[in-house]
Formats: sequence, structure tokens, C-alpha cells
Amino acid sequence: MKDISTKERILYSALDLFAEKGYDGVGVDLIAENAGLKGPSLYRHYKGKEDILNSLIDLVASHYEEGINLQNEHNEFPKSMDELIENAMEKISFTMHDDIVQKIRRILTMEQFRSKRIAELATRYHLENLQEMYTDIFDKFMEQGILKKDNPKLLALEFVAPTSLLIHIYDRQPEREEEIVYKIRKHFEHFAKVYAEGESAC
Repeated sequence: MKDISTKERILYSALDLFAEKGYDGVGVDLIAENAGLKGPSLYRHYKGKEDILNSLIDLVASHYEEGINLQNEHNEFPKSMDELIENAMEKISFTMHDDIVQKIRRILTMEQFRSKRIAELATRYHLENLQEMYTDIFDKFMEQGILKKDNPKLLALEFVAPTSLLIHIYDRQPEREEEIVYKIRKHFEHFAKVYAEGESAC
């Protein structure tokens, strides 16, 4: 990992511990110790554990959005159903294997019943952000005649929701990775076969 600030070191320490023990199972002193600090010195950077969690979520959200190009800053869209599927599989691979994303997903799953904010973030992270991204793509595809005319938001939900479910299964049973990846690809290929205009890409 690149050289990081003390504030970031505290956040990554908390990420590891929250993912392993849950929010309630971790104290500020343990976070500080894991970050190589004395407990009181942590308060020079954060007000307390809740502040650390909120800052951690902001940090990881930025990391995730950059990793899957959620904001699409360069206005780049796939040019075919084949390209869409390969692009989506790359995002799936990042989501499944990136260590930081895996840990925050575990934290969101554990803590969503404790905090209204985390519950809302879990919903956005697991479904809504991706649905919005693919809604934009499918709207563009319909304009270009790549996809049949339909409700792009509903199609995006149909495209994304099963993958979220399968990734949750992978989180619980990582030994099923090959099966999960196969099912996700087959889901995308079936989607293309049903909704692509003209000859299917698959």
C-alpha cells in the first residue's frame, strides 16, 4: 500500500477490525493499537468511533466509485452488448476481489440493522447506484437501436438485482466462486438474448 497519512491508517485499521469483529465488538483503544498509536492520540484525528465509521464509509465509497467508474467521468459507454457484458464482468471481478470493497460490504451487511444511515448506504451500494448507472447505459442503447425499447430503469433492475444476490452468496461461500461467476455471465448473456435488437450478441 502507498504511504498513507495517520488519519488514513486509523481508517484502514478500523476497516479490518469492524469487518472481523463488528462495530460493537471494537473499541477505540483497539483501533488505535492496531494503527500503531496510543489511544488518546487517536482523538486528535477523530471525535470517536462513530466519526471513524462515517469517515471510513466516505473513503471506501470514493474507492468503490473509482474502481467501477460509477460516475463515468469521461462519458464512456459500451458500444455493443458484447462490450457491455465484458465491462460488467470486469466490475463484478473488482467487486468480488478488491480487499477494501469486500470488507466494507461485510461491515454494511452486519451493521445495516444498527444504523439507519448504514441501512440506506447498504441499499444504495448493493443495488441503487448500479441500477442508476445501467439505466443511463440502457437508455443510450435504446437511442442507438442496440436494445429493444422498454423501461430502462426496470431493465437495469433486472440486469443488476440477480448479480447482487449472487455476490452475497459468494461472500458467504467463497469456495463457490467459479459457479457464481459462471451464473452471473450466463445471466448477462440471457439478458442480451432477450432484449438485444436484431441478432443477439450471444
